[in-house]
Amino acid sequence: MRCTSILGCTVLLVHAFLIHAQAPDPGKYSPEKYEVKATRGHRVAMRDGVHLSADVYQPDAEGKFPAILTHTPYNNNAPGWTTRARWFAKRGYAVVVSDTRGRFDSEGDWDPFNPKHKTDGYDLVEWIAKQSWCTGKVGMLGPSYMGWTQWWTASQAPPSLVTIVPEVAPPDGMFNGPYQHGVLVGWAMDWAGMMSGRTTQVVGDGAYSGFTPTRAKDLMQTPYLKLNDRRGNLDAPWFEKWIRQNLGTGEYWRGIAYQGKENYSKVAVPSLAITGWFDANFPGSPMNYAGMKQYGASAAARTPRLVIGPWPHGYNRFRKLEKFDYGPESIIDWNGYVCRWFDHHLKGGANGIDKDLPVHVFVMGSNRWRAAKDWPLPETQWTKFYLHSGGKANSLKGDGTLSTEPPKDEPCDDYTYDPARPTLSPVAASGHIDGASDTRPSAAGQDVLVYSTPALTEDVEVTGPISARLFAATSARDTDWMIRLVDVHPDGYAAFLCDGVLRARCRDPKNGGAFNAERLSEIEPGKVYEYAVHFWRGTGNVFLKGHRIRVEVSSSYFPYYLPNLNTGVDNVGLETKRVVARQRVLHDAAHPSHVVLPVIPAR
Repeated sequence: MRCTSILGCTVLLVHAFLIHAQAPDPGKYSPEKYEVKATRGHRVAMRDGVHLSADVYQPDAEGKFPAILTHTPYNNNAPGWTTRARWFAKRGYAVVVSDTRGRFDSEGDWDPFNPKHKTDGYDLVEWIAKQSWCTGKVGMLGPSYMGWTQWWTASQAPPSLVTIVPEVAPPDGMFNGPYQHGVLVGWAMDWAGMMSGRTTQVVGDGAYSGFTPTRAKDLMQTPYLKLNDRRGNLDAPWFEKWIRQNLGTGEYWRGIAYQGKENYSKVAVPSLAITGWFDANFPGSPMNYAGMKQYGASAAARTPRLVIGPWPHGYNRFRKLEKFDYGPESIIDWNGYVCRWFDHHLKGGANGIDKDLPVHVFVMGSNRWRAAKDWPLPETQWTKFYLHSGGKANSLKGDGTLSTEPPKDEPCDDYTYDPARPTLSPVAASGHIDGASDTRPSAAGQDVLVYSTPALTEDVEVTGPISARLFAATSARDTDWMIRLVDVHPDGYAAFLCDGVLRARCRDPKNGGAFNAERLSEIEPGKVYEYAVHFWRGTGNVFLKGHRIRVEVSSSYFPYYLPNLNTGVDNVGLETKRVVARQRVLHDAAHPSHVVLPVIPAR
């Protein structure tokens, strides 16, 4: 093995060949064999007497078949679900697609976080298991919100549930949407508008899209409590709960939580999760992987699987995002792999999937898959990259640098954050994340600090979760700190990889300055605090020779995040006043601000 010194830190070179370079292999799975019989509009009674609507797609043949449940708020008659249901039914599965409580053909009142969704999932699973066409074994499948419905159901441990396949599943509400470490998220506000009725609603003056004519004005509405009203949505009383209960305390958030030791320890079934590096719901999958390994209620539950590809929330659809083509290997036979998983767990097939390595991640830059024994990757070298400057790191034209050398005596960097004029984020067509967008327009102003390495003399692979320690002060009684990791190409294109955010008052002094979902800290204006910022998305990226590693620091990134108004009130969502904040970031021997990157050695 050959080594080189990169920016003062000795790391092993990244070669083009990655050990265990392998995509999730579908191998052999059940072939298409059956015609499909569909029966729609089954009225399934829940324990409180509410009836949910369920459609059944099953092999048109005698006998019993294992079942797959997809429980959705997005209309169980939508082509995406019906096409997929038929695909699995042709391969020997009875597939049930049900409307969630209060949506489309199901009875009841709709609230995205009604704790009855948990028991509804249980009741649906057990109803399915008792049908004459079912073997009594049930799995669950589906993306996004349907990832929630799977984890909520699994946390209730229905006896007939055998396995779940949560795709791009969000975590609990304080860690991604509607709140990201204390900060309201723009796409979650759009989603609330879209989901404000029994059927899909128009958001503002247009459909659910980042390019609606009024979106920017809507998301600057204060108080945020009235945001949904501004958009004309009058039938969503739960939105007020979102805003008024801005911490993870209280029965509303506790009732729907599925993460943490108390909940994970109730889940007894194995899980297969998939997400993408640009998935707006990214944190759910790796958090659940780690939680199940540690707390799962059975040996099977403690052997979860995790797949991460180069995709946005619409996973495994596009090999090209923004200006980047990730190659033909970036699209996999995901339905085939899921079928192989179900064949093993629901049909008892000895197809070897239980012996596959549990983690598969796609590494951008080299555009290759890596299969691994665990996440984070066991060979990770956690490497600190420190912020440096001569006191003028503001904007792309500043003097900020980044290296593995700790700082000595250096001046701090200052900038001004005005909530009425927030730093702009790239505007995604869906309101989510379109891929590795160019951050140069967002980093051109004096309200962003920019720190970059020199051009790399060798490739450096960074694959895994990312964190930062920021020593900072504000003139306000509250503010937000936002840190982004960027891959700067030789032509100047600044590819946005991932970021971390932390509301200052959500800093927990008893936990090293990290996020605490259930309490607020006091922030004394002008006082330096240490903030532990855990990026909500990791990355898998090779910074190629000639590229630069960049870190950007700001206090807003709008419209992806709604601005902190800086007044220091306990609930920003109820506030209308704005305060301009003077921000200070320190990087000296006593205050070594840095990011920690998961550098992967070659073998």
